[in-house]
Amino acid sequence: QRQLVESGGGLVQPGGSLRLSCAASGNIFSIVAMGWYRQAPGKQREMVATSAISTVYADSVKGRFTISRDIANGAVFLQMNSLKPEDTAVYYCHLRVRASSRYEDYWGQGTQVTVSS
Repeated sequence: QRQLVESGGGLVQPGGSLRLSCAASGNIFSIVAMGWYRQAPGKQREMVATSAISTVYADSVKGRFTISRDIANGAVFLQMNSLKPEDTAVYYCHLRVRASSRYEDYWGQGTQVTVSS
């Protein structure tokens, strides 16, 4: 069982910045991908950015958000700049690991990001 510990959410004004962090426990060599998803009230959870062999961003955050990883320590970060009210959501860290012949997915507890003046 893997544990994901997130930090960095909060309240920020439009145009501001936040940096989210997530650290995963366990064997780093089985990590296939790490990334961030978000869920706004009344909406489905959506992918924000994911880092695997390649890096993928949601169209809505391209040019504003940057995902990075500390592979040696099993950590992933999300630098969020030029934040907009529509970025308000609970942000979840996601981890995919290889376990024998299958993949396993793990989620963090979520951290609230609120963009408001």
